[in-house]
Amino acid sequence: MPVTNFSIPEKYEYLVGFDSYHQSEAHPCALPLAQNSPQKPPLGLYAEKLSGTAFTAPRNENKQTWLYRILPSCAHPPFEPVTAHNEAVETQHEKKHYIPNQLRWDPFDHDEHAEHDFVDGLKLVAGAGDPTLKQGIGIYVYACGRDMKEKEAYYSADGDLLLVPQEGGLDVRTEFGRMLVRPMEIAVLPRGVKYRVEIVGDGKKARGYALELYQGHFQLPELGPIGSNGLANARDFQAPKADFEEDYGATAQEGKNEWRIKVKFNNGLYETVQRHSPFDVVAWHGNYYPFKYDLGRFNTIGTISYDHPDPSIFTVLTAPSEKVGTAVADFVIFPPRWLVGEDTFRPPWYHRNTMSEFMGLIQGGYDAKKGGKGGFVPGGASLHNVMSGHGPDRDSYEGAREAELKPQKVGEGSCAFMFESCLMVGVTEWGLRRCRKVQGGYNKHSWEGVEVHWKGRNSQ
Repeated sequence: MPVTNFSIPEKYEYLVGFDSYHQSEAHPCALPLAQNSPQKPPLGLYAEKLSGTAFTAPRNENKQTWLYRILPSCAHPPFEPVTAHNEAVETQHEKKHYIPNQLRWDPFDHDEHAEHDFVDGLKLVAGAGDPTLKQGIGIYVYACGRDMKEKEAYYSADGDLLLVPQEGGLDVRTEFGRMLVRPMEIAVLPRGVKYRVEIVGDGKKARGYALELYQGHFQLPELGPIGSNGLANARDFQAPKADFEEDYGATAQEGKNEWRIKVKFNNGLYETVQRHSPFDVVAWHGNYYPFKYDLGRFNTIGTISYDHPDPSIFTVLTAPSEKVGTAVADFVIFPPRWLVGEDTFRPPWYHRNTMSEFMGLIQGGYDAKKGGKGGFVPGGASLHNVMSGHGPDRDSYEGAREAELKPQKVGEGSCAFMFESCLMVGVTEWGLRRCRKVQGGYNKHSWEGVEVHWKGRNSQ
């Protein structure tokens, strides 16, 4: 059945459809009829436009939403830099090491002492580009052991954030409404959208991966000869329904109504305190909003004759560059699937790629990385940068070379993913050294022992 059996039950209802034009109201008649900005919006609300693209972007690329809220977002004192020690911010400014070596990480630590909320728990592992130029990406891991404070919210002015939970669910309250995001689901929180995160599930801890996209927005990949359906289908994406709270004071000095708003701006952290809740949007309509997706609904495409197709057939979401067919970021998954190729080496082949490949493992195992000291295990990661050779480790290769080629289902109970980018990515000091998770001898244990099967120049 193409739906994940989640251990954490769903809490909310959603609007459905990818890149659809939605509207939602949490109070009857909150949306104005047939116009966006009437002289007096319904119910005494303020109309506020949120633009995810330039006003003049082509119609098929234009991203905007009208919000109808109790008080406008601009009603706050000036933002001030956060001066307190914050490792999540400090990793942003560390020197990046651009190296050709293959890297693999042991599972990243949990927040064992419940010191970090979601925002504090984000650590930049690798990235490229510059958010001030709206170019590039940042690749993160996160580990958190407590909820964000009750009256605290956060947004990024730098880019859209793609969330990939690995352990623990995230209850995400946004200006648009609420989403529950669990392992085997992903979510996208667009640039500028305010949100607050609570942890859901046993143990009150959460861990996962994230990618911040500094340029453009994610879209579904073109299907070409596949046809009109397949891979991630538009109907399976879910957006929150309007949900608001009435929490506002007559003056900014009314302490009970103080909301602390944090913003990531050019990889720095700023904050302000305002007298009203940022979650006061009573209604909205548009096509720029948060959304989530169940990875279990991915319609996997593969060969039914011979040879292993390119991994691009596993692309869930893509963020194209200006060069046609080349992505600033692809989000690719390797879910359970049937392999039936005849006379075919079935795991991914040995490969050197002009794209950078950062892989993580949500659950289970990965069929091309069964051996090697340390292994590729849930909560860990690997990076194969531009033109760095990679492929199955010795044990995986030998097993696949000698395997009986009968129809076989691989990856049952497993899901690996990949952030792939046309950019050469650098690894932060934290990612390379301070996290202390880089596996020594990854190359040696994976590939130095591969066997020579060459039978000689004169062999038949």
